[in-house]
Amino acid sequence: MTKRVSATPAATELIHQLIAKHGPILFFQSGGCCEGSVPLCMPASEFKPSPSDIVIGEVAEGAMFYMGHNHFQFAENMHTIIDALPGSSGSFSLDCGTGLAFIAHSRLYSDEELKQLTPVVTYGFS
Repeated sequence: MTKRVSATPAATELIHQLIAKHGPILFFQSGGCCEGSVPLCMPASEFKPSPSDIVIGEVAEGAMFYMGHNHFQFAENMHTIIDALPGSSGSFSLDCGTGLAFIAHSRLYSDEELKQLTPVVTYGFS
């Protein structure tokens, strides 16, 4: 099966550090303006999926990646790669203050990968 999301070594290390400090975490990317265009990292206990949110998979270390339905319609044919680069993230993301910021890169799937994509989990949006 073709995974929909993955993490770079730098992102995996930051995820590990954030889990050690905050417990289970997750990512959400709405695709909206401003901070909605980058992945938001938050404690898993503080996120309640809406009926239009989609789980595209596990990033690393058990951290799931949720995407808003409208953004998923744009990104469903792309593999999402979470990275952590020097910089400052949005004030609502757990990476704020670490000196690193999570960002999302993407690449188009090959025809072969498209045939073997893992299914997504939806919460009521059809």
